[in-house]
Amino acid sequence: MSEPGEVTIGKTKLGLIQGDITRQATDAIVNAANPSLMGGGGVDGAIHRVGGPAILEECRQIVSRIGRLDAGQAVMTSGGNLLAKHVIHTVGPVWRGGTAREAELLASAYRESLTLATEHKLESLSFPSISTGAYGYPLAEAAEIALSTVIAFLRDVPTSLAEVVFVLFDSRTFEAYGARLAQSAGNM
Repeated sequence: MSEPGEVTIGKTKLGLIQGDITRQATDAIVNAANPSLMGGGGVDGAIHRVGGPAILEECRQIVSRIGRLDAGQAVMTSGGNLLAKHVIHTVGPVWRGGTAREAELLASAYRESLTLATEHKLESLSFPSISTGAYGYPLAEAAEIALSTVIAFLRDVPTSLAEVVFVLFDSRTFEAYGARLAQSAGNM
């Protein structure tokens, strides 16, 4: 029997918790990064603060090789001082009213993160709610895209992932994702 806020897709458990992503001991946590990869506010700032200078140095090396990271793309660094072994940095879209490919770019941020985790044979991954803070993406729509994208990936792509967890910082976000997950579970 699954826990409330948890479903199983194939061999992967997909769950939700309310908490601090920087305290997750998963193989990787996902950072809702900005295009410069230099840290910032919200989740991005917290990950850089807790993870320490090793993450920032690796991000600088990535930017010197590829330039700024476009929305919808993802790269991976070590976890520095975090409990997680790796950080997958992805850039979500800034909300511009829904007419600037935001849904497509947000789905891509989740897919690219899952693809990197699978390519590196990771077994566990923690996501925040990407783009719903300073980037202003409406929460209900973001939860729909996040969960439907992750569920489709886990259903359709062979993966090493045994567990994917959304670590949601506040009760409002946790409740929005919980409502969407319950709706998805009813349709499975």
